[in-house]
Amino acid sequence: MIHVLDSTFENEVIKSEKPVLVDFWATWCGPCKMVSPVIEELSKEYADKVKFAKVDVDQNPVISNSLKIASIPTIMIFKNGKVVDTLVGFRPKEAFKQIIDKNI
Repeated sequence: MIHVLDSTFENEVIKSEKPVLVDFWATWCGPCKMVSPVIEELSKEYADKVKFAKVDVDQNPVISNSLKIASIPTIMIFKNGKVVDTLVGFRPKEAFKQIIDKNI
């Protein structure tokens, strides 16, 4: 799991050769704290197939605004530099696995 900044988003996410799951979150967000351990587990299960990243929306407003992140947690999957799937809010682990499996 990597922490991505406005300044590193293009290299880490857009130019990634692997699909990238990006967790847009904030320290004050309750549902984000519930999603975080689920994403951690998935990052271990899919480590060889998918890159996992976190973006703190408060510290990285440029990328958050450009992607129109309105609610958090927002989970986006990027493939070949484009958003291919999005989930908003807390979901069970299976929901995340479904969108990951569909996009790898």
